[in-house]
Amino acid sequence: MSVRRPRKRPAFEPPIDPTAADPAMRRPGATIAGAALVFLRAAAGMLWAAGVAYDLPSWLQPLARASGDDASSVQLTLSDFDATPGLFMGVLGVVAAVQVVFGILVLWGSNAARVTVMVISTISIVVSFIGWWELGEDITVRTTFIALSLDILVLLALSSRGAAVYARRRKRRR
Repeated sequence: MSVRRPRKRPAFEPPIDPTAADPAMRRPGATIAGAALVFLRAAAGMLWAAGVAYDLPSWLQPLARASGDDASSVQLTLSDFDATPGLFMGVLGVVAAVQVVFGILVLWGSNAARVTVMVISTISIVVSFIGWWELGEDITVRTTFIALSLDILVLLALSSRGAAVYARRRKRRR
C-alpha cells in the first residue's frame, strides 16, 4: 500500500493550487498593468515613428549620407530618402493599432494575446540587444531606451502568476 505524498512546491508558493481559478475572478493588477504598458508601448512607437519621419536619429544618419549626401552637419529627414513620411507613419500607425487591439484582448483575458505580446516583447528586446552588441547602437532615451524598458515591464507584468491564471481561467481542467 503506497502513501500518496503531496507534490513538492517552492517555499514562496501558496499551499493552494495556483492554477485553480474561479471563472468569475477579478482582473489582477498585473493584467491591468500589462495592458496599460502595451498601450504605452503603442504610443511610444508612434512618438518614435514621428521622430524618425521628421528628423532621422543619429544611428540612421550615416546610412542616409551613404546614399549620396556628404554634408555631415545637415539634419536629414525621411523625405531625403525619397520616402513619404505619411506612408511611413501610416504603416507604423497600423502596427500601433494592432498593439492597442492586443492590449484590449489582454484586458479581456485572452491567453493567446498575452502570450503573443510577450513573444513580441521578447523579440524586441533581443533585437535591441543585438543592435547594441553587434552594431554598437547606443541605448538612449532618444533611440530605444523607452521602448526597451516598456518591453521589459510588459514581460514582467504579463508573465506573473496572477496574469497567467486570469488568462487561463476559462480553460477546462481534465
